[in-house]
Amino acid sequence: MSAAAAWYDGWLREAALPLWAGAGVDPDNGGFREALTWAGAPHDPRYRTRVQARQAFVYATAAADGIAGPWRAVAEKAFDRFVGRARREDRMFAAVLAPDGTPTDRTAYLYEHAFVLLAAAALGREGLAREVRQGLDVFRHAAGGFREAGDRPFQANALMHLFEAALAWEAAGGDVAWAAMTDELAELALGRFIDPATGALSEFFDPEWRRLAGERGLIEPGHQFEWAWLLDRWGAARGRADAGAAARRLFDCGRRGFDAGRNVAVDALTDNLAVRDGGARLWPQTEHLKAALALGDEAAALEGANGLAAYLDTPARGAWRERMRADGTFVEEPSPATSFYHLFLAVRELTRLAGEA
Repeated sequence: MSAAAAWYDGWLREAALPLWAGAGVDPDNGGFREALTWAGAPHDPRYRTRVQARQAFVYATAAADGIAGPWRAVAEKAFDRFVGRARREDRMFAAVLAPDGTPTDRTAYLYEHAFVLLAAAALGREGLAREVRQGLDVFRHAAGGFREAGDRPFQANALMHLFEAALAWEAAGGDVAWAAMTDELAELALGRFIDPATGALSEFFDPEWRRLAGERGLIEPGHQFEWAWLLDRWGAARGRADAGAAARRLFDCGRRGFDAGRNVAVDALTDNLAVRDGGARLWPQTEHLKAALALGDEAAALEGANGLAAYLDTPARGAWRERMRADGTFVEEPSPATSFYHLFLAVRELTRLAGEA
């Protein structure tokens, strides 16, 4: 494990952080770019809130971790410019900006705001976070939790990232409202999102947070791993053995989608945990690694670390391959900036736990 940690740590420090703070930042407007080609050239003119917030989180956290480089300044400059351009009159954030800073989609999505809160935690922007948290009241749902904007309002994904952001604020010493939010979302996951028969967590629900079945009963291995990592943290903090047990079952469900031949977690399962989509995006591999590390499954963690490495084999070191086909080949497409957040946290957990061993 120590050899894998050293390799990934070198990739992060020497290649990924410099590349995405250089070619990955637009020198004209200071925003983080949406994507880079495998050769490290800019691609995609959009500026989405989720990208600006995720990248700010990565660089602010890298600075807080003591990784050498101008990372705090990179995070602050990009985030402050983003806030100045994307904030609406109601203090919430537009979803997408044009390169000149003009909003092209003024919709306020719960998903985007979860990442604004995560970035704000890393940067210590308590006032901004309080305002965003108050603004989330428009997403409140009578059956508990929050509903998303758009045509699929009842989904677990945005709430998972809100749970992550609230945990980050709780860890940063935020007020008691953050702990209340983490408790509410954890209980919603344990009581509604997870099928007690299988232990799997669904993606989509009806307005009463009842799990959808059949074609709509999608199970994503990556989200089983991601929720496992988060619920394990929350359970440890609250002394809740049931959350730890649920995290282990989630991990085991996600492993039903692990392809040992390719050393990857596939994209989707049916609600009876059969493979539905044998493609394998990058981000589930990072979540598999994080969850395996958190739950002490060293064999699975080594499998995950070995499988993930194939995605980082690009002409420009520090970029990545986003999608593996079912036959093991990769789709030739630019590297999306959204994946850096996943990669950064996986490498961070790997190096942290290897250092403690």
